[in-house]
Amino acid sequence: MSVLSLVKPFQSFTQWVTGSRQSSESGDYDVMYDRTLLWMAIGLTIIGFVMVTSASMPIAQRYTDDPFLFAKRDAIYILLALAAALVTLRIPMEIWQRYSPIILLIAIVMLLIVLAVGSSVNGASRWIALGPVRIQPAELSKLALFFYLASYLVRKVDEVRNNFWGFCKPMGVMVVLAVLLLAQPDLGTVIVLFITTLGMLFLAGAKLWQFLAIIGSGVFAVGLLIVAEPYRLRRVTSFWDPWADPFGAGYQLTQSLMAFGRGELWGQGLGNSIQKLEYLPEAHTDFIFAIIGEELGYLGVVLILLMVFFVAFRAMLIGRRALEAGQRFSGFLACEIGLWFSFQTLVNVGAAAGILPTKGLTLPLISYGGSSLLVMSTALVLLLRIDYETRQANSQAHVRGTR
Repeated sequence: MSVLSLVKPFQSFTQWVTGSRQSSESGDYDVMYDRTLLWMAIGLTIIGFVMVTSASMPIAQRYTDDPFLFAKRDAIYILLALAAALVTLRIPMEIWQRYSPIILLIAIVMLLIVLAVGSSVNGASRWIALGPVRIQPAELSKLALFFYLASYLVRKVDEVRNNFWGFCKPMGVMVVLAVLLLAQPDLGTVIVLFITTLGMLFLAGAKLWQFLAIIGSGVFAVGLLIVAEPYRLRRVTSFWDPWADPFGAGYQLTQSLMAFGRGELWGQGLGNSIQKLEYLPEAHTDFIFAIIGEELGYLGVVLILLMVFFVAFRAMLIGRRALEAGQRFSGFLACEIGLWFSFQTLVNVGAAAGILPTKGLTLPLISYGGSSLLVMSTALVLLLRIDYETRQANSQAHVRGTR
């Protein structure tokens, strides 16, 4: 048996997964996917697994006597994300566009179910327990809304640009989801949906005065929501001066800032964090970035932020190419994913660094959280599919043009 016969099955599998195609003449592969995006996503996932393992060991040891409990769960979620990716890569974008209203309806039903039978953690009812697996419908609602919004813009982009009601209709759908999310409560997800929807409508060409009106209304509504709930008001006031109450409302932020301070330039070394020893709550979820800063230092923080920037940049670039190729649904969806990925990272990092109030949003692909990892990885795989279809369309157009 030759070496080529052993390698051929692996090459076929790689071709099936990535969408590469092999030239019959040269045997070389014409790459039909964005390698930069793929490797950045894989890199962030690996870093996330390592940091979740490091940050979660003390709390896992305390509650279960198994320091690797969360690491094992995270590994299972990564395998599930890989399996979902293999399926998602095979689904044409036309299918997602066709069934986008149904996906949105399913997300709304799941948000209603979680209010009725959802399990509560820290006073928030956000999860549906299915045996050992817990699903967070709020994460699914993000992708569902973006599917619907992209489909809406394909059909009504001229109405969005020229008619105020065309601008308000997608905002109305977002408000319906926002009401259901606030009942959990989950203000962080509402803000992500609001900003991403607003940003996408701006990119689609809506008028500036419409944005000013919606932004003003949104700021007013968020202000009322903050004032209406004492815990939200405490979060806002404590973020202004966390050291005024370092053992009360400002405790989480002061511990996060101390983690960054201990990291300095090079960090304390992987596994050598002090704050993760149950000084910093939610060290492996919402505040994992502070542990990264403590263990990997300023250089590690900059490296991760650069990787996130490149993922968001590639998403916007893929969206632009799809729009130029006439694939409007794919183009709008790619831009939405880029906005979503970058803004959620901004909120998580800003909260950990004391720039923004704490919002309870995960750091994409890095924080511990099964639903977040599955949904975000699915979104990035959709980018690979969009890029594949765009390159395929451009390649076919080039072949027709040379004939």
